[in-house]
Amino acid sequence: MASTALICDTEPWKDLKAHVEDIKKSHLRDLMNDKERCQSMMVEFDGILLDYSRQCATLDTMDKLYKLAEAASLKQKINRMYSGEHINSTENRSVLHVALRAPRDAVIYSDGKNVVPDVWNVLDKIKDFSEKVRNGSWVGATGKPLKNVIAIGIGGSFLGPLFVHTALQTDPEAVEFAKGRQLRFLANVDPIDVARNIVGLNPETTLVVVVSKTFTTAETMLNARTLREWISSVLGPSAVAKHMVAVSTNLTLVEKFGIDPNNAFAFWDWVGGRYSVCSAVGVLPLSLQYGFPIVEKFLKGASSIDQHFHSAPFEKNIPVLLGLLSIWNVSFLGYPARAILPYSQALEKFAPHIQQVSMESNGKGVSIDGVPLPYEAGEIDFGEPGTNGQHSFYQLIHQGRVIPCDFIGIIKSQQPVYLKGEVVSNHDELMSNFFAQPDALAYGKTAEQLLKENVAQHLIPHKTFSGNRPSLSLLLPSLNAYNIGQLLASYEHRIAVEGFIWGINSFDQWGVELGKSLATQVRQQLHASRTKGEPVEGFNFSTTTLLTRYLEASSDIPADPPTLLPWI
Repeated sequence: MASTALICDTEPWKDLKAHVEDIKKSHLRDLMNDKERCQSMMVEFDGILLDYSRQCATLDTMDKLYKLAEAASLKQKINRMYSGEHINSTENRSVLHVALRAPRDAVIYSDGKNVVPDVWNVLDKIKDFSEKVRNGSWVGATGKPLKNVIAIGIGGSFLGPLFVHTALQTDPEAVEFAKGRQLRFLANVDPIDVARNIVGLNPETTLVVVVSKTFTTAETMLNARTLREWISSVLGPSAVAKHMVAVSTNLTLVEKFGIDPNNAFAFWDWVGGRYSVCSAVGVLPLSLQYGFPIVEKFLKGASSIDQHFHSAPFEKNIPVLLGLLSIWNVSFLGYPARAILPYSQALEKFAPHIQQVSMESNGKGVSIDGVPLPYEAGEIDFGEPGTNGQHSFYQLIHQGRVIPCDFIGIIKSQQPVYLKGEVVSNHDELMSNFFAQPDALAYGKTAEQLLKENVAQHLIPHKTFSGNRPSLSLLLPSLNAYNIGQLLASYEHRIAVEGFIWGINSFDQWGVELGKSLATQVRQQLHASRTKGEPVEGFNFSTTTLLTRYLEASSDIPADPPTLLPWI
């Protein structure tokens, strides 16, 4: 029998619900005048500064949130994760992405076994292999060095590595290590994505990394077969073993595919896809592009936050504070969305990655015990680098719906620009907006202020800003591999904190399964209609109509078409 204990039945939850009325009587204009409050809402760790003074919260709010964390057994749940207990109960698995970046001498158990040596065996294998490819001692079938890498994977096998790659592309140290090399990511089963990935590349100098734990993921394996054909059509089938490697645990299918099992890099059931960037999923392609030493710095940055999250008291714990504030905004103030606003173009793929980590983890409707939730869980995450977002959706954030914002700023630009005679540097111009926007959201602009500025009466309603819109600011010293690791781990743990408080399982994803199973039925219908001319049957009227229209309008496709690869 499932337990019916829900966090909303506890006294701290009810206390916070009642406390909302007190907060609604206050305005950030006034709260920001309290210097002691602001000072206590700034936390620093390992070069990262978190300022959450622009949250619609008082010191009393924070005390109540800490009591909620206690009622949810947050500390015990964090400890259970780090000790390898099967906290992913629906899949009966440990959750140990922290082990992927643990120091070599660390001890982290899963099912009675220290998994850290296994992690480092794979990391050492990646280091050895990537160095051979990079120094030219591992070459392609025709003896040419492999300068280009295409990583095939979807979801967590794609978004995380792409985020890190995009962030490193302009880091001066990483740039030096990546000279003369290309890394591309093929995720979508849409043939256009294949075309874009192979354009300008020569199979002779290309290495393909196929990322699929089971080696059965439909989209990934179709893309893998497509690139296998691209390679073998030019170089012959025997070339596949020299031009394709795998990140997988299914060595039988890897070998059957034509890849040497010795060139398969393992990861484990206790690594969820969206938490796998620090496994071979991300480390292999990133090491091939930038060299293992750069990637190791990324792992060390993440590990620094892992240790902080595990040991720091809640009032000084950056991921815990981030998670508690999200709970406050979503479950109590009623703000279900969050804007992730990095003031760095290098972080342009950060919001899409966190969107998956957050929404796939916490988009749940039942508790970990299977009890329907009487409250909403999960956040709607979106974002865009500043200042691009300012010219896109900030209008709504300033004068429409209230959307709590995460502002992420970098003190030292990866690529500084100084122009003689300009008032400020390009990076200072960017950061001027980083510092101004949170205040604009917090303070707003009153009708009285507009009157003093002689604004025309009929425009005053349009130019009034209500303010009192919450945000927080994260300031990083720079954006090198280490800082990127810190940022990633901070958000991963923040999302876990939210799930632990809401009492849900943040580490399964049953919601992605139904659509996939229905797609199998559609796939069978398309095959039967294309090859045997069978009519569309077994679907509702709407789907039948759409499928019939699709088949009729593409009837020029032959029943048994010859192999055709995309060309741009």
